[in-house]
Amino acid sequence: MTDDELKKLVAGLAIAQDRTDAQLAKTDAQLAKTDAKIDKLAKMYGGVGNNQGDVAEAFFFNSITKDNHLGSIRFDDATRNMDKKRGNIQEEYDIFLTNGEAIAVIEVKYKAYLGDVDKLDRKINNFKKLFPIYKDYKLYGAMASFHFNPEIKDKLLDRGYFVVERQGELIHTENSDYLRVV
Repeated sequence: MTDDELKKLVAGLAIAQDRTDAQLAKTDAQLAKTDAKIDKLAKMYGGVGNNQGDVAEAFFFNSITKDNHLGSIRFDDATRNMDKKRGNIQEEYDIFLTNGEAIAVIEVKYKAYLGDVDKLDRKINNFKKLFPIYKDYKLYGAMASFHFNPEIKDKLLDRGYFVVERQGELIHTENSDYLRVV
């Protein structure tokens, strides 16, 4: 290869590299726009999910404060959205009911999923660790949702939890003969 041929080859490579760099810059700009759109959609749809959860929590909290019973157990007080951290354990409790001898922790979902049952187990198991002041109280668990698949409802009842669901403008509480008292 002669010097002139080598110079032409290097010049051609330099031109090709400039074109590649320009194309990469365009691609980077398009990806940035796409990422911005994805972020906007994620916030929009994430907000929808959060809004539905807020609606469910408000509905069940307002309903329970009007009729403060789970099954035959009457409660005096209701608290909403309680966070607690103690040591390396941290939980959020959607609705917390108390009377002089019992506590109920209600996990609220717009639509309940199978994994939510295990989440409720964890929250119930951590409750007395987080709130040792209630160590002598009976502790009940419940899940409230606008929709339960039969499999989820059965699993909750089998584990001794209350199932709280909407029926028209009212709520309906169901439990099995076996109630889990911790």
